[in-house]
Amino acid sequence: MVNLRLLAVLLAAVGLLLLHGPAPAADDAGFTKLFNGKDLTGFKIVPENASATFPVKDGAIQVTGRPAGFFYTEKPYKNYTLRFDWKYARPADLSEDAKFGGNSGLLVHMQTPYQVWPKCIEVQGMNREHGKIFAIGGAKGTFQDMPEVRKRVLKPVGEWNTTEVISQDGNLTAKVNGEVVSEGKGELTEGPIGWQSEGAEIHFKNIMIKELR
Repeated sequence: MVNLRLLAVLLAAVGLLLLHGPAPAADDAGFTKLFNGKDLTGFKIVPENASATFPVKDGAIQVTGRPAGFFYTEKPYKNYTLRFDWKYARPADLSEDAKFGGNSGLLVHMQTPYQVWPKCIEVQGMNREHGKIFAIGGAKGTFQDMPEVRKRVLKPVGEWNTTEVISQDGNLTAKVNGEVVSEGKGELTEGPIGWQSEGAEIHFKNIMIKELR
């Protein structure tokens, strides 16, 4: 009887863990790390003399926000799934997340010259519009945005979020914390990938890519 009671307790505990425990990690099969967690090997920066803007600390690229610029992959990419974690440094006096104006961005399919800002497609990094896709620098494209989804899935300022971007022959889909927040198609299909410094401290880690056919 004692053994049966113990078994019942153990089964109940396992059930609670399955129901309320942490969600399983995203499937990383086929992904390779773009960021090694230690330094900017595999990346370049703009402006070239702004290395202090992109320090690596505690396994993350802790972008200071000033001056304006970006770090970007040495290699161009075309068809892929890109995944990375990000969070803004939360201002001590921030009382309402909706008023936070932190800005950054993901630059995909960048075209030369690599300047501030290049011709490319931007996946918005501004906190309140994170994941919104649009063309900059003279590029063209048509994209749809889902602001209500974004509002629901974004975590409070200062907490880690995960963004995923899927690129396939000019078609782009942006997900935040697992849900689609923007999608569409642009004229550009290939180029390096960059992460912006644009006025606010933002951290990036776990930057990975899976190349697609």
